[in-house]
Amino acid sequence: MAGKPKMKIKKNDLVQVISGKDKGLQGKVISVDPERRRVLVEGVNRITKHVKAGQPGGGAGGIEVTEAPIHVSNVMIVDPETGKPTRIRIREEQVERDGRTKTVRTRVSVKSGKDL
Repeated sequence: MAGKPKMKIKKNDLVQVISGKDKGLQGKVISVDPERRRVLVEGVNRITKHVKAGQPGGGAGGIEVTEAPIHVSNVMIVDPETGKPTRIRIREEQVERDGRTKTVRTRVSVKSGKDL
């Protein structure tokens, strides 16, 4: 595969988990890892991690609860109009700026047709 894989889900999108232990939960995407096809969603897939005291940057140590990455196929973007999960379509438009024609790609909700 040449270059970085494309993902339709971006940082700060509101997504809903569609499968797994947290099915039905909604949250904001914190980070995206296109190489591993995973996203980190706020408040979803929380794990407990035992942290040893005295480690560099570790602080006091103890038990930390943090989010773990979830595969991108297990989440769907939430439609801004209906509040329900929807698929995404890419709409390409030809826009003329400064005498040049430029192709602009916009993410569009399949259910409502609204821009994301």
